[in-house]
Amino acid sequence: MATKSAVPSTASKAATQSASTTAPQKAPRTLAGRTAPLDDAARKAILTQYEAAIKLVYAGKFDKAHEAFTKILPDAPADIAPSVRMYLATCEAEISKHSAAFSTPEERYDYAISLLNHGHYEDAREHFEAILKDNKSADYAFYGMALLAAMTCDSPRCIEHLTEAIRLNPQNRTQARLDSDFESVADDPSFTELLYPEPQL
Repeated sequence: MATKSAVPSTASKAATQSASTTAPQKAPRTLAGRTAPLDDAARKAILTQYEAAIKLVYAGKFDKAHEAFTKILPDAPADIAPSVRMYLATCEAEISKHSAAFSTPEERYDYAISLLNHGHYEDAREHFEAILKDNKSADYAFYGMALLAAMTCDSPRCIEHLTEAIRLNPQNRTQARLDSDFESVADDPSFTELLYPEPQL
């Protein structure tokens, strides 16, 4: 999981305080050119999004924070635009650092499994999805998604992901038969049919 060591601290307080002041009457000039002053409602909406994005940074959700700040930047008032750019740079650095931490997709999978075992389900999901984004044929990632669904008692999604894992690699059927993490879906007839199909004549 990404650390929070590179997250700016005092800068965010200063930026938030500055953002709370009254917008200047004269249209400011920014890197994007001259922007029209925002009305109070629009400014308040952007500040709400800005504060929510900062919370994502401090929660270590750098991908989501980067997406949020990217959406904010085009309409950001001049007094918070520099802070938005600073947070964008921080997110990009953290994302790059975290991606480089895994030398292989298998290492990332092992990390995701450790997250599962500690109950960090959404964090694990993000890593499984990242693996599949790079390789849609990664059967082990589909298997991991099936485990996640089983551990969160989502039987239909578990069967969906496990079906794909077995399609890509039939050995996953044997592994799933021995995997106690599928206990929560073991009574589902569809799960039984998937693991113990009728022999073809």
